[in-house]
Amino acid sequence: MQPVAVLTGARQTGKSTLVRQPFVAADRLYVTLDDIDVRNAARDSPDDLVRRAPRMTIDEVQRAPDVLLAIKRVVDEGGQREPGQFAVTGSANLALVRHVADTLAGRAGYLTIWPLTRREQLGRGSTGIWDRLVESAPREWFDIVRADDGGEEEWTALAARGGLPRPAHFLRTATERATWFDGYVKTYLERDVPDLRSIEHLPDFRRLMRAVALRIGGLVNQTDLARDVGLTQPTVHRYLNVLEASYQLVRVPAYAVNRTKRLIKTPKMYWSDVGLVRFLAGDQAPTGAHLENLILCDLLAWRGGQLRPPEVLYWRSQSGAEVDFVIEHQRGLLPIEVKATTRPSTKDVAHLSAFIQEYAPDARAGLLLHTGTEVSWIAKQVLAVPWWRVV
Repeated sequence: MQPVAVLTGARQTGKSTLVRQPFVAADRLYVTLDDIDVRNAARDSPDDLVRRAPRMTIDEVQRAPDVLLAIKRVVDEGGQREPGQFAVTGSANLALVRHVADTLAGRAGYLTIWPLTRREQLGRGSTGIWDRLVESAPREWFDIVRADDGGEEEWTALAARGGLPRPAHFLRTATERATWFDGYVKTYLERDVPDLRSIEHLPDFRRLMRAVALRIGGLVNQTDLARDVGLTQPTVHRYLNVLEASYQLVRVPAYAVNRTKRLIKTPKMYWSDVGLVRFLAGDQAPTGAHLENLILCDLLAWRGGQLRPPEVLYWRSQSGAEVDFVIEHQRGLLPIEVKATTRPSTKDVAHLSAFIQEYAPDARAGLLLHTGTEVSWIAKQVLAVPWWRVV
């Protein structure tokens, strides 16, 4: 165990609640940099702050990044590094924040806290059954998904509430959730964005947020975005980086056998919470892209709990064939297509079949997740499964 535990994730995902639980907080001094007095002390004398107690929890560390250097000095001074000496939380990906000088590499263990999964909301404390699927032979999938009820649910209800704990668990009406999301966005703009990077004009930034929310599941075309929102392309590039650094925007890279090409190919855009993205888009009616986003959120939470995290990618051929997600894991490739239909047909699996054929034997079979109730081998190597039996 490392001397520093770093928990990051978007605001209101439960980081502060977690580190204040008795099993974490019992013998620790807790300070939060949301407190202006503590923040000023951290900026004026970070070394004094981190020496206030032998074991500490420091919340929202991105608000005074020099604290990380002070923690590094304390850890390196000791002859023996004490496991869990510091617990640190941040509402930003510290590796992507421009003014963070040190991310405690080699001294810290990192965990990203994503919004609640559907099964967590049901009290099951888990993500979907991805582990069982990637570890099993495709011939076993039918029995696996049939044995796991999952709890049938209308996906649009999940899309309406999202996974942020407050609107997902405590707020019951659309009006209550809209009011909460409005306050969430205002807090994000007023507190997080100024700390992450210089934003010249917050109304421009919010307009970009809405434009991105209307494009979920699409390719990131910064030139088109810049034209549509009336900003320069470099400004759009910078604003997208801010959204990604604060765990709002999620970019899904393209799959390619050559890993260098993955860095060059255009990623797809999604959000970390579907309830929030629907609010930003004006509470538009849920679409297939929102269902894709729900599946991705569960995949991200599952990936974050793996010792050897798999890659979550998408695939697009030169001819335009596309597979929504490709999980690249130790045993091979698992392609996944998502369709917001209760009656999937063979035409819905054409791109999955093309991918499996091209990348066999690494891709042994694929999943078509739909909104119906039937589990069936819709094609030779494609199992059609209701989304709620997997997620």
